[in-house]
Amino acid sequence: MDDALVLRHAAPVPRYTSYPTAPHFSAEVDNSRYASWLGALAAGDRLSLYAHIPYCDRLCWFCACHTKQTLRYDPVASYLQALRREIATVGGLTGVGARVTALHLGGGSPTLLRPEDLIALKEQLTRHFAFAEQCEVSVEMDPNDLDAGRHDALAAIGMTRASFGIQDFDPRVQKAINRIQTYEQTRDAIEASRARGVRSVNCDVLYGLPYQTMSSLERTIGAVLSLAPDRVALFGYAHVPWMKKHQAMIPEESLPGIVERYAQMSRAAEMLVVAGYQPIGIDHFARPADSLAVASREGRLRRNFQGYTDDAAETLIGLGASAIGQFRQGYVQNNPATGEYLRGVREGGLAAVRGYLMTPDDRLRARVIALIMCEFGFSFERIAAEFPGLSAAVIEEARLFRARDADGLTVIEDGVFGLTPRGRPFARTVAAAFDAHLRSGRGRHSVAV
Repeated sequence: MDDALVLRHAAPVPRYTSYPTAPHFSAEVDNSRYASWLGALAAGDRLSLYAHIPYCDRLCWFCACHTKQTLRYDPVASYLQALRREIATVGGLTGVGARVTALHLGGGSPTLLRPEDLIALKEQLTRHFAFAEQCEVSVEMDPNDLDAGRHDALAAIGMTRASFGIQDFDPRVQKAINRIQTYEQTRDAIEASRARGVRSVNCDVLYGLPYQTMSSLERTIGAVLSLAPDRVALFGYAHVPWMKKHQAMIPEESLPGIVERYAQMSRAAEMLVVAGYQPIGIDHFARPADSLAVASREGRLRRNFQGYTDDAAETLIGLGASAIGQFRQGYVQNNPATGEYLRGVREGGLAAVRGYLMTPDDRLRARVIALIMCEFGFSFERIAAEFPGLSAAVIEEARLFRARDADGLTVIEDGVFGLTPRGRPFARTVAAAFDAHLRSGRGRHSVAV
């Protein structure tokens, strides 16, 4: 790939796990509106639940999540008390007959919870929501937290997918990001999960980290492959110290440049594909028999706040501080400040502070951007059929983009706007061309490769 081409198309743009993106949320969506959306859910609706645990016993410098470090369990216990109350309130407001088909525990570090609290959290959820018999339960795992008791508790709550944050196995890189985690720790944690019946393991790997080199990344990918994960998420490190102050602990001069980042991404992806993994969207890889790979081949791949998913639920309910929910009507976000979240839940059971009301044009553009991110293109006929009377402007924008695309990132053939192999690494950049809100200048974003 031409270095100049990479530099031209690597400008900061959103990751598009939602559209519109979070910087465009406002106080227009409050607890009252959120409650009305919950009440509108009906029998037959499929729900996905996300529960956020905003605590870690160490703070990784690379992390951009809403989390805080604690060496005491008291704050965690107080938080769980509020979370259980929110679960009861939200479950009580949710329309009768909707069923939960997926549950995701994220953070922070959910595996920081004591075994009895993991079990109590799942019991509270099943008490107030109707769970489908084959519900997927995925948990973000930190091997440093795990012991036999926690592994047993995770099995007891029905965990079906374990997602292990690895990032990089190189000791120098780990020291620079404050994430010390040996290969042996990770291997033992994965084996313990599989021994208790977990049928799907995901590993997160980062490129673009401080002091990371091509050779060190190759060693990490080789080590990850030896663990035989079912999925691998290959993310580019997002350096956003203006938003996450602790990232200032990472010296900017230690970070690889944009061209080097692109080369790291390409080499890691090549190794995964050679090893038999199917590329999924812009940054996921899965074994061909994995449900994510099957969904991708069948055109059922979706993208939400956790990344690429085969979760078919249209509604996502976010629980906990900073958690974001997605409804037909729009988005809703809980207070990101843990103290304010606790106060809101204690006073009224809900803690929504902002969100977004979708317009017909938003729904159209959200669909187009999702198709670009998931399928690398969209059919004009398909969009016109899904959005009768609304699609003309977006189709014209696609034609204009192609006419101005001197680098050959896109093509239009048989009424389909698609990304070429040359353009696929820049899917975020192409998607941004259909983002009607990006021009407002709200929010700063990470580079596109």
